[in-house]
Amino acid sequence: MISSHSRTQKVRKTVPETRGGVVAAQNTRAARAGAEVLAAGGNAIDAAVAVSFAIGVLEPWMSGPAGGGVMMLWHADEERPETMYYGMRSPAGLDPADYPLAGTGKASDLFPWEAVVDDRNIRGATAVAVPGVVDGIGQAHARYGRMPWDELLAPAIGFAREGLPVDWYAALMIASATRGLAADPDAAAMFLEDGQWPTIAGWTSTTGKTLAMDGMAATLAEIAAKGAREFYDGDVGAALAADIQAKGGSLSHDDLRSYRAEFQTPLSFGRGKARFHVTPHLTAGPTFCDLFAALPPLTGTPDAQAFAAYAGALKAAYARRLSSMGDDGESPDAPGCTTHFSIVDRDGNMVAMTQTLLSAFGSQVVSPSTGLLLNNGIMWFDPVPGRPNSLAPDKRCLMNVCPVIGENGTRRFAFGASGGRKIVGAVAQLSSFVADFGMDLDAAFHHGRIDLSGGDVVTIDDALPQPVHDAVAADHPVTRFPRTVFPFAFACPAGVMRDGNTNTGCTEIMSPWGDAITEPETEA
Repeated sequence: MISSHSRTQKVRKTVPETRGGVVAAQNTRAARAGAEVLAAGGNAIDAAVAVSFAIGVLEPWMSGPAGGGVMMLWHADEERPETMYYGMRSPAGLDPADYPLAGTGKASDLFPWEAVVDDRNIRGATAVAVPGVVDGIGQAHARYGRMPWDELLAPAIGFAREGLPVDWYAALMIASATRGLAADPDAAAMFLEDGQWPTIAGWTSTTGKTLAMDGMAATLAEIAAKGAREFYDGDVGAALAADIQAKGGSLSHDDLRSYRAEFQTPLSFGRGKARFHVTPHLTAGPTFCDLFAALPPLTGTPDAQAFAAYAGALKAAYARRLSSMGDDGESPDAPGCTTHFSIVDRDGNMVAMTQTLLSAFGSQVVSPSTGLLLNNGIMWFDPVPGRPNSLAPDKRCLMNVCPVIGENGTRRFAFGASGGRKIVGAVAQLSSFVADFGMDLDAAFHHGRIDLSGGDVVTIDDALPQPVHDAVAADHPVTRFPRTVFPFAFACPAGVMRDGNTNTGCTEIMSPWGDAITEPETEA
């Protein structure tokens, strides 16, 4: 493809250094809310609660209370990693017969499954799975948090009462999903203007507008006052389930009441002097392990041969994933529709947390009683019966998320990314940059990467030199693409690092909203 992108523009992000805490997130206002929690005496878990709910308001098309995901924790006092799994699952009353194959080719969204009649597994209330975010972050806070729950939700409630600011990036994201949002009256009322994307004042105007999120504000206030389980056991859960069933979905209040996130033992392994801790089971953590098992020792600098090795390891790791775990074919061209944030506090505790609605705007359905945009987790399942990941009732969804905690000498880091299948390759390369080549966070996040997401073609960052292109092309079909604001040809990572007592953070350099925000200094 012939590109009109500038070939001379250079983009960089500042990587702050501090002895205080740092929050790196895809939205700067959400990151600041978390940093202010750290300054008020909260720990990394407290900050994660604040960021999780805040970013669900400020970036609602990527995640929110009605989504799922997983987090990696690092407990500094015990030098112990831990996983909190809060993935979605299919409703107990789901009937696979309600998702008949259309017999007309492939699906129209992230995964090239066989198409289902009316895209019932992709859009609408029939695509909604049981969400896990609120229980996951609630359990983590109950076990490890310091600050009161209601205080941690206060920033998100405030943001929702203010309304969603519509700048050029928000308008772009809403415009990309306008057709789907228009099909649901409640989604259209929340995000669209007269059936179209919200307009901004003009190319040179600095004034903006907001979209009302009063329903979400009221729901968050209920969860703040009554606790995380209100979302499942209480009036909020009952209203959410009733809305979904009224729109034709199978999720019931019993599904919500029976949902429990769970703490898990991470997968941990060494590489030279480094050690990695990743999520087990139905995530990309096992694929991360397989990738490093296939990656030869690397030293010096990330040269052409190193990237050829990355490509080979990615190819081998995805071959195993696709044959054994059932993640049978998310398109390598699929957009990143998730959010990730990483946190380190002044004591060295860390959180790497990924949460998602799955597709952009999830099922493109809004619950009118709660003001929440709903997930489309049912799309994670293969609609063809008899396969490892086939659609079935009361079944966990297989996710591509891959938060990681890494240790390397005096350094410890928490990385993760959004971007679907692109996530694991990005997180692995960033981890290798640090562990194999000794890069700091600044160098790692500004360095070019490649992507191989289970297909045959390797996408190479246009900024990488020609020898890298030639070395990878010797064994794989390749294409070159620059890192851009839209579309994201590569994953969108966020990470923090602690070296001794110094903390740093960074987000994807092309993310227009992403920032690493340090804990504000408090008065003596």
